[in-house]
Amino acid sequence: MAKFKTVGLVGRPGHAGVLDTLRRLLTILTDRKLKIVLDADTERLLKASGLKVYAREVLARHCDLVMVVGGDGTMLNVAKFIASDQIPVIGINRGRLGFLTDILPEELEARVDELLRGDFARESRFLLDVSVRDRKGKLRELGAALNDVVLHPGKAAQMIEFELFIDDKFVYSQESDGLIVATPTGSTAYALSAGGPIMHPGLNAVVLVPMYPHSLGSRPIVVDGDSEIRIVVAAKGRLHPQLSCDGQVVYTASAGDEIIVAKKAVQLQLLHPSEHSFYQSCRSKLGWGNRLVRTDD
Repeated sequence: MAKFKTVGLVGRPGHAGVLDTLRRLLTILTDRKLKIVLDADTERLLKASGLKVYAREVLARHCDLVMVVGGDGTMLNVAKFIASDQIPVIGINRGRLGFLTDILPEELEARVDELLRGDFARESRFLLDVSVRDRKGKLRELGAALNDVVLHPGKAAQMIEFELFIDDKFVYSQESDGLIVATPTGSTAYALSAGGPIMHPGLNAVVLVPMYPHSLGSRPIVVDGDSEIRIVVAAKGRLHPQLSCDGQVVYTASAGDEIIVAKKAVQLQLLHPSEHSFYQSCRSKLGWGNRLVRTDD
């Protein structure tokens, strides 16, 4: 008996391989008597008639599983919309690295059958909520991020001045190109490129990675995942740094703004093939060395 009854499909537009995989998924799921719903972008891509279509923001309210066809970027975009509904999501990789979308297209039929039998691994990944308090004390919610929240100068190649507080305790003042606040999921993304550590996705931790700091002593810091992180933009600064969630600009800051980052109350329910291993993913995606097997003469 199928564990899931209604499947929501989301595909990345503008990729020929995505369209082919979506069409195969439609056939597979229809043959297995599952109901299918689409988000609006995917419906335009498939030109499928007769299927229910919903905005991505509410798709998870109308299904009990979401399948994402694309790369990690597509998964990041979908995650912020479905996490609160606690609907599990699984990814078919049509991107490059595929840390979050780990089913290969050539495995599609076999993996879908395993999934419907309940043969999968479930993993919880936490997101970060970000808000801003302006100089008048008004608090505004800006969005959520599965990978990272980044303060950066935008188009201007100039240093930003800011102060960092963790749980209301002053950490430091810094001049740099910005700051990356990353989850364990995001530790293998932008934060890794900036010199941050790789963190196992099961950790309850956040890493703060300075971007080209004007000090040799400024290094990445790993803090408790339940910490409240507050970044105060320099009150006398002339720049208007930007704030991004998973690569999408959500706010342009002004002098004196307080940016507040904290763990989202609900976590994303991410599904993998049953034999999934984070370390195997690191070996294949990051080029780690394989195990050396000794044989006796």
